[in-house]
Amino acid sequence: MNIQEYFARISYNESHKDADLQTLTVIFQHHIQAIPFENLSMHCGETIELDLQSTYNKIVRKKRGGWCLESNHLLFWALQELGYDVCVLGGNSYKPAKRAYTEEMNHILLKVVIKGNSYIVDAGFGGAYQAWQPLMLISGEDQPQIPGIFRFMEDNGAWYFEKVKRKHYIPKQSVPSTDTPELGNIRKIYTFTLKPRHINDFQDLNTYLQVSPDNILQKKSICSLQTTEGLYALVGWTFTEVKYNYTEDVDLVQITTLTDEEVEKTLKDKFNIVLENKLVP
Repeated sequence: MNIQEYFARISYNESHKDADLQTLTVIFQHHIQAIPFENLSMHCGETIELDLQSTYNKIVRKKRGGWCLESNHLLFWALQELGYDVCVLGGNSYKPAKRAYTEEMNHILLKVVIKGNSYIVDAGFGGAYQAWQPLMLISGEDQPQIPGIFRFMEDNGAWYFEKVKRKHYIPKQSVPSTDTPELGNIRKIYTFTLKPRHINDFQDLNTYLQVSPDNILQKKSICSLQTTEGLYALVGWTFTEVKYNYTEDVDLVQITTLTDEEVEKTLKDKFNIVLENKLVP
């Protein structure tokens, strides 16, 4: 595995001699704009192996994306190679339909310490809840970014991550969004503790997500990628393009329903993904 090959994959060609916040931020942005959050392997008959070599081959060499376990694991390796003080943490994501956090740990995120300050770096949440910059680990403080305002709340060692949602403008030709409506404009994302984890702590989860019929990743084929203006998302046959802050505090959301042929073309054109096996959306 070669850090220069990773840099080529994310189109990063700037200096990386200083393991500082500025370098971290730029590498992170290149990562999320090049590597899609996707679970397509599950929907085209491939098994997802949770070891670094497999993840590297898939994302860097085959130019695929991955879910949080893969994308953040790869980023963890890259940051370690560059000399960052980085560790893996485990999170429990929020389920809007149940209005509760999952009981089992089902998300991986990274903590990076720079000059005594801790930052949360998470390249693996995807969609509209993907932060675009490292977030300082501080409780109760709004951290505005282009996707919206993020913040952490800490309570007795448990950290809660949330985002302030913006209004959406959906042109008439778009199909309506079927997102679960939630009270207020705060969207809870996940909770976590600062207990360091190892990738092996997620092996059972990696297996479970691929065999359990009742999780969202089994029910839907998902591919999302951050762009310079917003994001692309392909869920099943539904392609969504979001432009953040299209007008004051309003995001432009355009939704299109695709045919099977258009799904394959969209994966290539918008996400730079060419699958080896047939996708069943």
